[in-house]
Amino acid sequence: MRKLGRYLRLLRVQVRSSVLLGLQYRADFLIDGAISLCWTTTALVPLFVVFHDRPVIAGWKFAEALVVVGWFTLLEAILEGAINPSLTAVVEHIRKGTLDFVLLKPADAQFLVSTARFEPWRSTNVLTALAIWTVAFVRLGRGPSPVGVLAALVLLGSATLLLYSLWILTVSAAFYVVKVDNLTNLFGSVFDAARWPVQIFRGVLRWVFTLVVPLALMTTYPAEALLGRLSPLALVGSVAGAGAFAWLSRRVWLGSLARYSSASS
Repeated sequence: MRKLGRYLRLLRVQVRSSVLLGLQYRADFLIDGAISLCWTTTALVPLFVVFHDRPVIAGWKFAEALVVVGWFTLLEAILEGAINPSLTAVVEHIRKGTLDFVLLKPADAQFLVSTARFEPWRSTNVLTALAIWTVAFVRLGRGPSPVGVLAALVLLGSATLLLYSLWILTVSAAFYVVKVDNLTNLFGSVFDAARWPVQIFRGVLRWVFTLVVPLALMTTYPAEALLGRLSPLALVGSVAGAGAFAWLSRRVWLGSLARYSSASS
């Protein structure tokens, strides 16, 4: 418990530093938030186009698909605000050999590099996600059940863990290759597919987005939980899958770290 409290204090310090840094130029903070909001709004355009002439696609109505987009917007805020800024900097540390300064600190290196930087203005997307869900359930004429909300909260934790684990696996490639910019861009492009319900995809793509790059576990399953149609087996499978990916990413990170050549070697 003492160790956990220590890391929670470290996390609080890291978050506070990022917030203060972001608020140094308040106009920029507000402008960046507005730009982020505009980009999120444009994500709805393909949905309007697809559902313009077809009321139901792959068993999903427009309002139900909006719930998936809400989850995508929320996870994008987590990715761009809490995961991507810190872990992208790791690539530069590895490339320049300056990861030594992190490894010398008396704390877990993965925790330090994962919490080094946050982009607080991305939190505006959380409000956008709430607005999208509100519109979706108003159009449906009902709200989510308490059980559905509880299951969705559990899946939010699982989805965040999955997203973080996949990003750790991607960043770990920097220990083996010189540049991973294309790989991280590819990950971002693949993640864009999470804005659609997984049932829209067919054949190999649906299998890949469920088991290999589990986008379905990040957005479709939480949306189904809010809509009250997710099976208990799928809920348990999502939590177990997130745990498996977290374990794998930790093993890969430690293995990659073991072959790191510092600037002094």
